Amino acid sequence: MNKTAVITGGSKGIGRAICLRLAKDGFNIAFSYNGHPELAEETMKLCESEGVKVKSYKVDVADSTASKEWMEEVSSEFGSVDVLVNNAGITKDGLLIKMKDEDLDTVLDVNLKGSFYMMREAAKIMLKQKSGKIVNISSVVGVIGNAGQVNYSATKAGVIGMTKSLARELAGRRINVNAVAPGMIETDMTRAMTDKAREAVIAGIPFKEMGKPEEIASVVSFLAGEDSDYITGQVICVDGGMSI
Repeated sequence: MNKTAVITGGSKGIGRAICLRLAKDGFNIAFSYNGHPELAEETMKLCESEGVKVKSYKVDVADSTASKEWMEEVSSEFGSVDVLVNNAGITKDGLLIKMKDEDLDTVLDVNLKGSFYMMREAAKIMLKQKSGKIVNISSVVGVIGNAGQVNYSATKAGVIGMTKSLARELAGRRINVNAVAPGMIETDMTRAMTDKAREAVIAGIPFKEMGKPEEIASVVSFLAGEDSDYITGQVICVDGGMSI
């Protein structure tokens, strides 16, 4: 029986690339989305072409009850939860002195609390299985910070702290918990930037170019597979050198 990978925020961008790569690796795929059902349908079809079982679920991961019910449903329908990838995330950028309370709360709810809720529910299942791998998608700004993203940086740094702490908690059962910290990646969000803004960002990247979603997915694939069995509590930056 194929193993099952659960991916949050899998309808587009990095999330879609992760779903497709893990499907190519032979995992059955269960992924969430919180908008744009047509994009979720596209992801499903791409993954199904790899010959694996795929199902999408509309879930707000910032809702602890919804996260719990979703994980229980996936475990029942697929038979196991072998890999969790916490990819869902949002931004509400702005300078700290102008940032509204709701811009902090919303980003905290999705990026930090959402990852916490999903890890908590996955850990319950994995402890019973005595196996599993958790991969959290953090960000380079959680490592080095970024002006105008105090709220986002805080959540992504928090994800790293949770990753290291949970890795210690679950190590006794040989359950791996790691994080990937992407830099500037070609997605809908970065493609919407002005040419001037793109040039400024690229100038700060040692490789002088943005990364691709597939490059993040390849590292997630490694951390989800057997070749990473002796790696836990680590943060792998995939950022073209931004965090050097």
